[in-house]
Amino acid sequence: MAKKDYYEVLGVSRTATTEDIKKAFRESAKKYHPDKNQGDHATSDKFKEASEAYEALSDPEKRKIYDTYGHEGLSSSGFNTDFDPNERYGDIFENIFDGFFGGGSGRRNTRRGADLRYDLTVAFNEAVFGVEKSIELSRSENCPDCGGNGAKNGTKLKTCSACGGRGSVVYAQGFFSIQKPCGRCGGAGKIIEQECDKCRGHGKVRKLKKIKVNIPAGVDNGSTLRVGGEGEDGGDLYIMLNVDPHQIFTREGADIICEVPVSFPEAALGSEIEVPSLEGTMKIKIPPGTTYGKVFRYRNKGVVDLQKGGRGDQLVRIMVEIPSKLTEKQKELLKEFSELSDAASTPNRESFFKKMKNLFGK
Repeated sequence: MAKKDYYEVLGVSRTATTEDIKKAFRESAKKYHPDKNQGDHATSDKFKEASEAYEALSDPEKRKIYDTYGHEGLSSSGFNTDFDPNERYGDIFENIFDGFFGGGSGRRNTRRGADLRYDLTVAFNEAVFGVEKSIELSRSENCPDCGGNGAKNGTKLKTCSACGGRGSVVYAQGFFSIQKPCGRCGGAGKIIEQECDKCRGHGKVRKLKKIKVNIPAGVDNGSTLRVGGEGEDGGDLYIMLNVDPHQIFTREGADIICEVPVSFPEAALGSEIEVPSLEGTMKIKIPPGTTYGKVFRYRNKGVVDLQKGGRGDQLVRIMVEIPSKLTEKQKELLKEFSELSDAASTPNRESFFKKMKNLFGK
């Protein structure tokens, strides 16, 4: 029997957004979920169809394959329709049943643990070139004495008398029978008679763990790295990076900026100077008449750009240094220089004072 079009199953157009698809699936789940239609095989089949359609259309890659090649394309790509929708979409179903019946669906889903955050400070060069760091974090892990069940070593868990070990109880509400987690055992189906001495029945203990983290080249202050599975019980670890400032360089995105002081004669007459770069030093030429604040750009001398690829540039900003202490000979020479100067020597100065005369009518 030919499969139905996934868009028709959910009742959405082929241009529907991901949010539209999710909303349509929620509506189908409300209508056809087995917990609301126990024993009705027809609605159970419709629920499975809706779940299969959502599985394909909510994933951008699978949806692209389906839009191009249809059901055949998904099958040849290894798309598996043999899954339990309740396990995959437990959060959606719990929201549905909480909103309509004031309780959960009664299905015990395996949930991953909490994510953890770790603040890490790295040196400027470590952020620029990348580095491997070893960090130590405290996290909750299964108790080694009880294996995580919370019972004292050598004792057994007792079957919960309230739910008979099922972990859930059935409540009748109107025409519907719904399941909710057992309030006595918390959905575990078992009761701890003697608590584990090490974890006091919690099944978890705090433990320090050392892990190695690869910091990629090009990260910046405020960057976040995700390390999958290193949080609580399969949750993720998020590393928040703080980069120490450099004594010479500043950074704007992937560009490196260096302010280089030069003397008045070097700027006026031109010169060749040595400046720092990320790889060492390099020689650059200062043309005659270089002014204060002039910026020279050197391509691909910056930081790796994590967004665009490639490297940024190095910007060298010239800071002409005016001497604060002069010898008598230097003063004499500067006076002579001033006397020999004309309007052509300082065009910006002449232009400014001309504008000022026009402004005040002098």
